[in-house]
Order: sequence, then C-alpha cells, then structure tokens
Amino acid sequence: MYQHILLAADGSENSIRATVEAIKLAKCSPTSIIEVVVVTDFDKSKQDILHTQSSESLLLKRKRKISNVEQLLKNEQINYKITFLKGAPGPEIVRYANELKVDLLVIGSRGLNSLQEMVLGNVSHKVIKRVDCPALIVK
Repeated sequence: MYQHILLAADGSENSIRATVEAIKLAKCSPTSIIEVVVVTDFDKSKQDILHTQSSESLLLKRKRKISNVEQLLKNEQINYKITFLKGAPGPEIVRYANELKVDLLVIGSRGLNSLQEMVLGNVSHKVIKRVDCPALIVK
C-alpha cells in the first residue's frame, strides 16, 4: 500500500476533506506516514514577514492555518509530519513530490484562492498535470 502519502493542505474545507481521505488510505498500512505540505506563496510571504514581529510568530501563524488538519491526524493517531515550503504553490508541490518520490499525492480540488478557480482549482490542476506519482483529487 502507500507508505509515504503527501497531503497538500492550506486549511480550506477541501483540504479538510482531502485529509479525511488521506487518513483512510494511511490506515490501510500501519507503517505509512502522511506528510502535510504547506506552501506559502512568495508574494503573501513578503506581506506576512512585514506584519510579523518574529520568525517564531510567523511559524505559529502558519501552523494555526492548518491546525484543523493536524487535529484530524492526531485524533486518528496517524503518523505525520508537517513541512513548510515557500514558492508558487503548484510548482513547489510538484517539485517536492517528484524529488521525494512519494507514493501518493492527495490534494483538495480547490483551495483558499477562489478567484483563480474554474472547473478545477488552479493549483490542483497544475499539480496533476506535472506530478510523477499517483494523485488523488478530493472535492
């Protein structure tokens, strides 16, 4: 089964649903791990840094954004880790997933950015077209 599941999360409702599905898959193999990847867009990151007093408070702010995802993983006693990346979300998720050669990528169909969505979210669409591993889009 899937040993290393990469879960792209941003704290949105779709990422919560993606988390639920990733948990179901992880429970099939007791040795699997879910790696939650959170990508901070460069442009938004600059704004965050300007309005934050320290790097610790910035990290805390980013962790709060996905606290609902982390709580689900804790409640289900799933092995997990959280990785924060900086860059354009789509390309950064693809780069990271391909570099690590993960077994499965799980991503919500739409994230927090509702302006760029059409039929499929902008980020999930870019990721699915370019990632080398199997991927699950959750709506």
